[in-house]
Amino acid sequence: MNYPIICLCGSTKFKETFEKMEKEFALKGNVVLTVSCFPSSDPDPRLKRKKEMLDNIHLQKIRMSDEIFVINLGGYIGESTSREIQYAKKLGKVIRYLESDDDL
Repeated sequence: MNYPIICLCGSTKFKETFEKMEKEFALKGNVVLTVSCFPSSDPDPRLKRKKEMLDNIHLQKIRMSDEIFVINLGGYIGESTSREIQYAKKLGKVIRYLESDDDL
């Protein structure tokens, strides 16, 4: 059986929403690829040093996915997320958005 692969994108400041969406999509029968580190809530100094590598890993997750789901609460889309959306568009991925926790 093949399950759809969804890559979650958005600001890491929305950590709780990432966790909720990962669970919801998994329970609906999806493979969920998501960010691995949340620098906005994790003081580990390695995160800043490894940012470029972590960004490239996330782009690989986008390549592996069938679609991306953008967590853009309050309409917020930062520089990294904007780059990810453009990359997904270039690859022809389906792009969906979560603009409010009310949409959960």
